[in-house]
Amino acid sequence: MHSETDVVVIGAGQAGLSAAYFLRRAGLRNGSGFVVLDHNPAPGGAWQHRWPSLRLDKVHGFHDLPGLAFDEHDEHRKASDVVAEYFARYERLFDLPVRRPVEVLAVRDGGARLLVESADDTWAARAVINATGTWGRPFWPHYPGQETFTGRQLHTADFRDAEEFRGKHVLVVGGGTSAVQLLIEIADFASGTTWVTRRPPVFRDVEFGPELGREAVAKVERRVRAGLPPMSVVSVTCLIRTPQVRAAEARGILDRKPMFDHITPTGIVWPDGSEQRVDVILWATGFRAALDHLAPLHLREPGGGIRMDGTRVVKEPRLHLVGYGPSASTIGANRAGRTAVREVRQLLAATQADQVAAAS
Repeated sequence: MHSETDVVVIGAGQAGLSAAYFLRRAGLRNGSGFVVLDHNPAPGGAWQHRWPSLRLDKVHGFHDLPGLAFDEHDEHRKASDVVAEYFARYERLFDLPVRRPVEVLAVRDGGARLLVESADDTWAARAVINATGTWGRPFWPHYPGQETFTGRQLHTADFRDAEEFRGKHVLVVGGGTSAVQLLIEIADFASGTTWVTRRPPVFRDVEFGPELGREAVAKVERRVRAGLPPMSVVSVTCLIRTPQVRAAEARGILDRKPMFDHITPTGIVWPDGSEQRVDVILWATGFRAALDHLAPLHLREPGGGIRMDGTRVVKEPRLHLVGYGPSASTIGANRAGRTAVREVRQLLAATQADQVAAAS
């Protein structure tokens, strides 16, 4: 099936729903005005895939979607359940035209319009707002001997319950917030844990407030304006020393070690040649932006990133990336959605004016 629409939003997480809200406020109609394509089977974005033990009180900041307060007060409920319910309520309240599950395979330059292709349908759009986030693209680094390991290897995206590691020695690889959170959870059940990172972790005795958030956004924005890949959040904000982290430090859980040299079938070998047996390797090594479907547009710069001007892609002004780079946070995603829609409206108005001039 081939359909024409003014705007296609790809992704129905925080950034995608924010963009859809502002498109609705701008007066665009369902179908011919805009459509939201989501590859997930249900509302909730990446939150619906978070591990069950992640409760609201452990979430590192969550902000309201525009127009509807997040009013859940039970901090002990599963974050995956609560946020999915909130997103579903939001879609119904504002009558957002979300189609799911739709896996976008490619976005191509179709001349006057961008072509958004799935296995069954193609949408020809005047503009595309991409909000695909990172959860669908977990990053697995490669280390010598990794393929020979006979124990279990998993990524943060595969984590479900710390109790399944009972009696196991678990190696946690990665220096981000998720690595710290999971290490603390696993330590209650594992026979032992080892934490390794490429660089020494830096903890800060501050709360994650607006000033720190603005500092992070500014640093990442400078990178994407230069066409470089965005930095990880923790590389900008450092790790926050919460009460939970303080307690883990006192217990000796957060005893970080530098990276091992290589992996063996039964464990790891340290740079000095000594060996350590481990049963499980948990790669808490983050995610990369899920942008493979944009490859036909050839957006990458020599530095490996996508050069941005606000939310607009410099090489393809009809394309906006939200939830990417400086807007890869819940509050940043909201602002990016508003900004993208404002610029998309200007693009649509200019296109319509050109068409009228050409016809006269």
